[in-house]
Amino acid sequence: MTLFGTRIPPAYSLLIWIGLWEVAGHLEVAFILPPFSAVVMELFELVQRTGFQIAAWETIQAFVIGMVIAITGGIMIGFVMGMYPMANSVLGMWVNVFASAPLSSLVPVIMLLFGLGQTTIIVIVVLFSIWIIALDTYAGVKHISPSLFEMGRSFGANRRQMLIKILFWAALPEILAGIRLGLIRAVKGIVIGQLLVSVVAFGRMFRTFSDNFQFEEFWALTLILFVFALGFSSAIGWLEQKVEYYAGTRT
Repeated sequence: MTLFGTRIPPAYSLLIWIGLWEVAGHLEVAFILPPFSAVVMELFELVQRTGFQIAAWETIQAFVIGMVIAITGGIMIGFVMGMYPMANSVLGMWVNVFASAPLSSLVPVIMLLFGLGQTTIIVIVVLFSIWIIALDTYAGVKHISPSLFEMGRSFGANRRQMLIKILFWAALPEILAGIRLGLIRAVKGIVIGQLLVSVVAFGRMFRTFSDNFQFEEFWALTLILFVFALGFSSAIGWLEQKVEYYAGTRT
């Protein structure tokens, strides 16, 4: 953030926005915006409730299962597209369509197919995240230097060894970037899915808080989800920095 030509560190920028939120809440600029301090106090009370803990466990389960499926499937699709031009011709268009399409419009269809439960949420997480992982993996495979293929063949590597010991590690920076972006999209997907289903985990809580004008609880739950997404994204970003070496070895 830049203010009057001076670059402000992210931490101070965050404090400024929190201060503005606090002032706006006390001035009652909007009835849906309580003071930040009230939201934080409610947050500590919210995490102690049994209902929240059950909803959090259900959400984490759906998120982890969905992300495992999305990461596995996305990497496989990306590698197939990158290594076989015919597969790229067949799959590339559909991957790009789903990566850019408004997937929220498909949630009612998914609900009809899988019902109102965890399976629907898992499918939504997969649909929101798998395509960007596939695209980034494909980009990573396409950037691999042909000399690495030649090196592997000269040392007698079979197809499995070439894939796991050479190509995967060479494409790892892009794969991790795709996982980070897919993770952020998955958090958005799981919230949208739970809100539209309205009877599952955090979606039920969001609906209850908004219907009863409990905006301290509403924003507290929103902050928890933001911190959850930021924490996972930062962890993947840290891992990306640790494997930057592999990006240099491909040229």
